Amino acid sequence: MSDCVSLVELSISCSNLLDKDVGSKSDPLCVLLQKNQETWTEVGRTEKLMNSSSPSFSTRLRVQFHFESVQNLKFCIYDIDNKTSDLKDDDFLGGAELTLGQIVSSKSVTRPLQLKKDKPAGKGSITVTAEEVKDNRALQLELEAKNLDKKDTFGKSDPFLEIFKQGDDGKWVLVHRTEVVKNNLNPVWKKFCVPLQTLCSGDLDRPLRVDCSDHDSDGSHDLIGSFSCSVAALQKMASFDCIHPEKQKKKKSYKNSGSVHVKNAKILTQYTFLDYVMGGCQINFTVGIDFTGSNGDPRSPQSLHYMSPDGLNQYLTALWSVGQVIQHYDSDKLFPAFGFGAKLPPDYQVAHHDFALNFNPSSPYCQGIEGVVEAYRRVLPQLRLSGPTNFSPIINHVSSIATGAATNNTASQYFVLLILTDGEITDLDQTSDAIVRSSALPLSIIIVGVGPADFSAMKLLDGDDGILKSTSGEKVHRDIVQFVPFRDFKEAPMAALAQSVLAEVPSQVVSYFKMRGLEPLKPQEKK
Repeated sequence: MSDCVSLVELSISCSNLLDKDVGSKSDPLCVLLQKNQETWTEVGRTEKLMNSSSPSFSTRLRVQFHFESVQNLKFCIYDIDNKTSDLKDDDFLGGAELTLGQIVSSKSVTRPLQLKKDKPAGKGSITVTAEEVKDNRALQLELEAKNLDKKDTFGKSDPFLEIFKQGDDGKWVLVHRTEVVKNNLNPVWKKFCVPLQTLCSGDLDRPLRVDCSDHDSDGSHDLIGSFSCSVAALQKMASFDCIHPEKQKKKKSYKNSGSVHVKNAKILTQYTFLDYVMGGCQINFTVGIDFTGSNGDPRSPQSLHYMSPDGLNQYLTALWSVGQVIQHYDSDKLFPAFGFGAKLPPDYQVAHHDFALNFNPSSPYCQGIEGVVEAYRRVLPQLRLSGPTNFSPIINHVSSIATGAATNNTASQYFVLLILTDGEITDLDQTSDAIVRSSALPLSIIIVGVGPADFSAMKLLDGDDGILKSTSGEKVHRDIVQFVPFRDFKEAPMAALAQSVLAEVPSQVVSYFKMRGLEPLKPQEKK
């Protein structure tokens, strides 16, 4: 295996996109797919921009560059509906296929967008620019403005900031966009963090330009004023006058259109998933398996729990696929495994929603993925499938263990719960509450939907369609749920499912420890 691996950051912009919306421009988003064998897997997506036919996305997408292999990438542009983030074929605005080698060797590549092979998407084009990531530091900023110009006739301005860096070719490149603060001439923007590689290519004196604009829903934002600076200048906690060039030309008495103040500026080290794992963080893997009646009688070939002649079913295939990858990050390879939705021997009186697969509640551990599979095969004939489909008991069980680990205040433990289920969830409110509570803990939840059921509630828990809230209105602290329907991978290589469901775990691990301000363990701290 070659050691010639580096991290590459891709920035994406488009021009002349098709307009699919009636009476307004499209609301585009870019999805990046990478080809593994014959399967395309999503590796990242940009933010959605409202009413823009020539968007510049501020979200950078990072890909590992392997010199020794051809890495096929597909950039897909979609017009995303306000109410959902589903990717529908009808909303496809065009795509382009490139290899990472092409992009890296040219630094910047522009290609026409295609709807299908040899069918152009109007005059639309995409530009992808690559930059090697060599710096693991980031600048954390808190900014506010004072006395901004009023741009709206019937209200105050709705200001937001855009930060640009000067490229090697002298052109300005968008590197960050803040949120919009509504109806406020003295806005305070949320604290944000930008990698120094993105912000200034690691050069603290590289020229930056900051535009302060009034947001308009039709995309025709009005410039309030701009100023020039550098990371070094921002670190000095300075104040900057917002200057509108046209007003400066016309009025001799003109001073500014308001000012932007740096409330806080701090350079932080950004650690990676590998930094934490190589520092000794243990990934603790727990399995929960659905034994509700909707799966069908395991003795029937129509049942999702029916063992085929090769000794497998969809549950075991999913378990093998994900477990084979994740077990390498757990040193003792002792995996707690639980079932839910079944009546247990000897009395078969009530359904249990959090029972040990090995029938040993004081020690529910199985040795490796093989041990989980063995326990599943042994217990299946002894159960009576029942219901309802309750997720919250098993999530709360694992959360209680993660709570104990969180009190250590070290980056030593992280938990991944894999739930394999066939159907609609019954305790959606309780599960939402459990997930919101768990989002403050070192825990990720992977849900694999088995069979042909309607999994719309699972997509709600995933949070990709909006921010998940508890029944009391509390928002999740961070995204911890990943849902994937197994049917999407039935014809794909086994590794494709694991790649998809585990794709978000590294960033979720990093987001938790970053939220807690915990650095990777040093050698003497390893447990």
